[in-house]
Amino acid sequence: MSGHSKWATIKRKKGATDAQRGKVFTKLGREISIAVKQGGSADPSTNAKLRDVIAKAKAANMPNENIMRSIKKASGDGDNSNYEEITYEGYGPGGVAVICECTTDNRNRTAGDLRHYFDKFGGNLGQTGCVSFMFNKKGVILIEKSSKVVEDTLMLEALDAGAEDFNVEDEVYEIITDPADFSAVREQLEAKGYEFLQAEVSMIPNVTTKLTDPEHIKFMDKLLENLEDLDDVSNVYHSWEQDE
Repeated sequence: MSGHSKWATIKRKKGATDAQRGKVFTKLGREISIAVKQGGSADPSTNAKLRDVIAKAKAANMPNENIMRSIKKASGDGDNSNYEEITYEGYGPGGVAVICECTTDNRNRTAGDLRHYFDKFGGNLGQTGCVSFMFNKKGVILIEKSSKVVEDTLMLEALDAGAEDFNVEDEVYEIITDPADFSAVREQLEAKGYEFLQAEVSMIPNVTTKLTDPEHIKFMDKLLENLEDLDDVSNVYHSWEQDE
């Protein structure tokens, strides 16, 4: 369903340098800060949004001490950060739909950075709503194939927990949930000992776009790489059907 694009992103992150991982952890720290403030609590047991962000951080191999430090900082009186969540939409080369979820303390800086890369790589930053109708919001859990994971057992346990769909990709199992059921499904699978490559609510394209022009492919790859590298960008979703 979406594994073809998300797995490419995950493979890139798995090969990340220490500096790149540090940047990912910094972004997750911002998301934790927002979750604590919006949820009104630093206690994951009473703050569902914080539980979800912690699960996302663990899937990204963020050390537990970093997670706890971010929670403590966000709940302290000395945290004056003023981050907000904003979503931007646009088109990449060849008409690929792109959504960027951002966590920022400066809207103008973020919009300027995004516009720069969309323009540079043959796309354009659009108005709110220009591509979001092409996506569905769904909970996505990815589990890497291994000898420890039995496909039929995982499928039954996922569906019993409330998952909507179960897909088998080349290297991962993909579990799709309604956003409202995501936390419950994730927590039940976590309790059974499963480890996640990804566990978050995502935007899944209804229709994907296949690029055939070599320049479009090159520019689209560069666009995604640069967008994901921006400090203010938390998540990038797109409709590009990438080859493995």
